[in-house]
Amino acid sequence: MTRTNLSSEAREVLDAIVEADVDFLRLQFTDILGTPKNVSIPADQAEKAFTDGIYFDGSSIDGFVRIQESDMRLDPDPSTFAVLSWQGSERTTSARLICDVVDTTTGEPFVGDPRRVLKDSLDRAAELGYTVNVGPEPEFFLFEEDEDGRATTTTHDSGGYFDLAPKDLAQNVRGDIIYGLEEMGFDVEASHHEVARGQHEIDFKYDDALSTADNIVTFRTVVRSIAAQHGLHATFMPKPIAGINGSGMHTHLSLFADGENAFHDGDDEFELSETAYEFLAGLLEHAPAVAAVTNPTVNSYKRLVPGYEAPIYIAWSDVNRSALVRKPAARHPAASRIEFRAPDPSCNPYLALAAMIEAGLDGIERGLDCPDPVRENIYEFDEQKREAYGIETLPENLGQAVDALEADEVVTGALGPHVSEKFLEAKRQEFGEYVAEVSEWELDRYLEKF
Repeated sequence: MTRTNLSSEAREVLDAIVEADVDFLRLQFTDILGTPKNVSIPADQAEKAFTDGIYFDGSSIDGFVRIQESDMRLDPDPSTFAVLSWQGSERTTSARLICDVVDTTTGEPFVGDPRRVLKDSLDRAAELGYTVNVGPEPEFFLFEEDEDGRATTTTHDSGGYFDLAPKDLAQNVRGDIIYGLEEMGFDVEASHHEVARGQHEIDFKYDDALSTADNIVTFRTVVRSIAAQHGLHATFMPKPIAGINGSGMHTHLSLFADGENAFHDGDDEFELSETAYEFLAGLLEHAPAVAAVTNPTVNSYKRLVPGYEAPIYIAWSDVNRSALVRKPAARHPAASRIEFRAPDPSCNPYLALAAMIEAGLDGIERGLDCPDPVRENIYEFDEQKREAYGIETLPENLGQAVDALEADEVVTGALGPHVSEKFLEAKRQEFGEYVAEVSEWELDRYLEKF
């Protein structure tokens, strides 16, 4: 390898490839709906990937480009290099690089690349003097597979929140997942059984927003792959079983300026700064539109219903979890943050974080007034009391959320014209197909009755 015209970061990756005896590189990116895609190349093509990029047909990827505009290029980000030790074999070793997508007709970053969308939002935050830190809490279910290896909805265990063995049968699975994540550079903070049977959570340390979005995509891949090695199916579907809690991805957000937490004010009752209140107000104002991106499937709104600890009420609080936004306790100033509780793990993390960030930045730019916290349990409010408090709810279904998104210039502006158009088109089609479908519930209820 000549290693000419390479950055120091790229040269370090080439050295790491040799040291780890990597055979294949997976060049990864995501489509607009958040599905990971990858192109595999021999490791000896790594330098070419860094200097020239790798070309592919963008017309085959959801939401990318038309046939006549199909040539796309992948430019690997050397900071994302990781060896996939959990996926290796005795014969081969693979590694991963996350890529940015370039439009070869213009030579510019492709406007439909979700990673580019998030980068644009972070650039806007930087123009205002901020960097963005994010800490996600993704939940998932582990299900048994049938004799043909297909997923069932039979849960792997019957444990509950923080249960131990023998009720929690997945400790070894979670342990292997954690080892796999740590070998890829994750700093895992905690793992535990969640409220519902078969439901689990693994929390990893907060990071800058772009790294966190990359990590969420990686996390989902690692969890599903290692679960499969145990003969289990891991799903990030928000509500796979009726009558029990669904899976969320509570997201902790904070802004930093000049190395200091811009959300912290030690003299405030809730230790929140004026910047934090304005950001929070923007997030609340745009929440219905943001929901279309953070909760992007028909099934997402089966989780967002009363009775299952779901955050459907557009309010904030420091003492209860019935509100959409929570102010967690902070052990030190750097930990001051807000927790947006609506997102679920089916979202495209690049687009979801961009939508949340831009909503909050709009609140800062407009100097929005934040409503008072609601320190009572909103789940116990009747409709009249909610109206008296001015508490609205998130959209009841994907169709309503898509309508809210289309009407919100801030959130559609965050996504950009190309992504907004393709995303709205895909989600309207998804909701239309759902509305036209006849469910088993309907057949059981009506077929013999009428």
